[in-house]
Amino acid sequence: MTAKLMLTTLLPLVADLSRDLPESERYRRLLHALRTLFPCDAAALLRLDGEWLVPLAVDGLSLDTLGRRFKVSEHPRFEFLLSSPGPTRFPSNCELPDPYDGLVEGLGEHLEVHDCMGCPLFVDEQPWGLLTLDALDSKRFEPIELDDLQAFASLAAATVKVVQRIEHLALRVEDEQQRAESYRQAHDSPDKELIGQSLPHKRLLEEIALVGSSELTVLITGETGVGKELVAQAIHAASPRADKPMISLNCAALPDTLVESELFGHVRGAFTGATQDRRGKFELANGSTLFLDEVGELSLAVQAKLLRVLQSGQLQRLGSDQEHRVDVRLIAATNRDLAEEVRSGRYRADFYHRLSVYPLRVPALRERGRDVLLLSGFFLEQNRSRLGLGSLRLSADAQAALLHYDWPGNVRELEHLIARSALKALGRCTTRPRILTLTAADLDLPVNTEGADVVEVEMPVQIAGDLRHATDNFQRQLISACLERHQHNWARAARELGMDRANLGRLAKRLGLK
Repeated sequence: MTAKLMLTTLLPLVADLSRDLPESERYRRLLHALRTLFPCDAAALLRLDGEWLVPLAVDGLSLDTLGRRFKVSEHPRFEFLLSSPGPTRFPSNCELPDPYDGLVEGLGEHLEVHDCMGCPLFVDEQPWGLLTLDALDSKRFEPIELDDLQAFASLAAATVKVVQRIEHLALRVEDEQQRAESYRQAHDSPDKELIGQSLPHKRLLEEIALVGSSELTVLITGETGVGKELVAQAIHAASPRADKPMISLNCAALPDTLVESELFGHVRGAFTGATQDRRGKFELANGSTLFLDEVGELSLAVQAKLLRVLQSGQLQRLGSDQEHRVDVRLIAATNRDLAEEVRSGRYRADFYHRLSVYPLRVPALRERGRDVLLLSGFFLEQNRSRLGLGSLRLSADAQAALLHYDWPGNVRELEHLIARSALKALGRCTTRPRILTLTAADLDLPVNTEGADVVEVEMPVQIAGDLRHATDNFQRQLISACLERHQHNWARAARELGMDRANLGRLAKRLGLK
C-alpha cells in the first residue's frame, strides 16, 4: 500500500472527527475507507458487549446481520481475534468455523477456502470490539502488511472514542456513572434490546430518551406483540431510577380479588389465606418504577383506589388503616383504546387522564418496513445457537415473504415463526446441515389476499393531466418510498426495483429527485 493512498483515504476520516455526524454515518464512512485501503468482499465493525459481539455496521454482508448478536464463546474466530494484541490473518485452510458463513451478500453457498483477517479495537486501553475483513479469493490479503491494518485500527478506535464522547454529551442531563450502570444492565442480555432502523422505530427511541429522564407517568399503547414491556424497560433504564429494579404486574393475569393485594399489599387475617403481612407492588417499587401491563383490564373499583395513590402517594394495605407513603414512577401499557373505553363508561376519565400524562404509541411491525429483516436476524441467531447450527439464514424468497406479510401478531409472531420454522426445517433434513436456509415454503406464511406489497405507494384519488404526467408521479412516489426504506442507498434501491444503478440515477434526475 502506498503512503499516498493511505493519506488520501485517512484524511477525510480525520476531518470527520471534528464534524457533527450521526453515529451510523461515521461507522459507514469508516468501513468504506477500510474497503478502499484493504479490498475485500465483506467488512464489519462489532462492539463487545459482555459476552456478546454486536454488529454496528456491515458492508458486503446481509442486512439481517445487524440484528444478530454473536456469543463470543460460540464463535472461535471471534474469540481468537479478541484475545490477540493486534491484527490476525487466518490461514486459508483454517478449520475454525466462520461466523459469517451464509451471510456474505451474493454468495449462496458455503464460505469454503477464503481469506479472513481481523483486528481488535481498544479504547482507553480496554478491549472495545473488532474490525473484520473477508475475501472470497484465498490470497487476497497476502500483499497486506498487518502494521497497515493496525494503523487503521488506531484511527477506528479514535472514531469510536469521538462517538462515545458525543453520546455522553447528549446524555448530560443524567449522572454519568448512573447512566453507564443502566446501560450495562440493559445490555446484560440481548433479549432486552430494541432492534430497528426504520423511521418509526427511530422516533420511538427518541421519545423513550426524552421521557425516560423525566418523572412523567407514561401510557404505552400498541397492538398485541409489539414489545410494550421492552419499551417500558427501556424507559426505566433511561431514568434516574435505573439503579433499582423495575417492578412489573400483569393486571390481566389476576382476578379482582387478588389485584388489590398485589398492588397495595395486605396484613395478616385480611382475607382467607393471608397468614402474614405482605408488601404490595407499590411498596416494592418505592424509589423505582412500577410497570402495569394490560392496565385496560382493571375494574372501576381498582381504578378508583389506584387514582388515590397516584394523586397522594399514599396507600393502605388490605385490612389495615395505616398509611404508607411511596415514591413511585408509573408506566402503564394497554392494547385497548382507553379513550373509547372512557366514552363507553367502562373506564374512569380521571384515572385515564392521570395515566396518559405522556402517551407513547409503539408502531406495529407492518409499519416498520425492513426492520422485519433485522429482527429476523436477531431471532435467527438465537435459534442457530439453540439448535447448534453453524449458520441459520433466510433465502431471498423467504425475505420477500416476510416483507409482504401484514404481521397481525407483530414481533412476537415473528419470533415464534422463526423458531417454529427453523425446528421444522431441521427436522426434515436427513443429515444435519452446517448451514440451514429457511425458504418461503418453510415459513408457510398465509397469502395476503388484499394485495399488500412491500412497496406501498399512496395513489392520488384523482389523476390530473396526461398519461406521461401520471406515470411520472407514480415513478416519483415509487422511487422515493424505495429510497426511504434503504436509507437512500441507491445501489440497494436499484436492486429492489430491478434496475441498473446508472439508469435509476438518470431517471431520478429527470423526475427531480436528484
